[in-house]
Amino acid sequence: MRPDQASQGSHCFDFEHDFVGNWRCIPLCVRRKLDLAGIKLRLSHWLAMPEAARQELVLWGDDAEALRALATHLKQCTREMPDGEATDLPVASQEPWQQGGEPPMAATTAAAELGYSLTPEGWLALSELERFALCKLARPGHDHHNLAAALAEIFP
Repeated sequence: MRPDQASQGSHCFDFEHDFVGNWRCIPLCVRRKLDLAGIKLRLSHWLAMPEAARQELVLWGDDAEALRALATHLKQCTREMPDGEATDLPVASQEPWQQGGEPPMAATTAAAELGYSLTPEGWLALSELERFALCKLARPGHDHHNLAAALAEIFP
């Protein structure tokens, strides 16, 4: 099931099924919200939170007001953790996954290696979360472990 704009903030992809439920990894919908909020949350922070708190972050809204509240919330709840408080990052703005038009070269190349063609029309038709997932999974230096599954889910 493809995420629409209204549900993309809490949509977990089928290829993430191995950790959805116990939340042992940060799902892409939360990672997108972190980028939009300008917050670096370490995996150790995530794992130190109770499962209910992680579920709350999955369901957290992704509008501007909700993202500001998310940044404040995460700083407060990580302040006393061994790895210290979650840190600020530049808020994602004009990132390739936030744009229609030409898909980024890393995503195009990685997709082509797996037999998929990313066209500007196809890229534009994707939700922001789908573009985010492809950019994150195809970035240089990433093991591309879930990229084939992501492509198969996004382009059935």
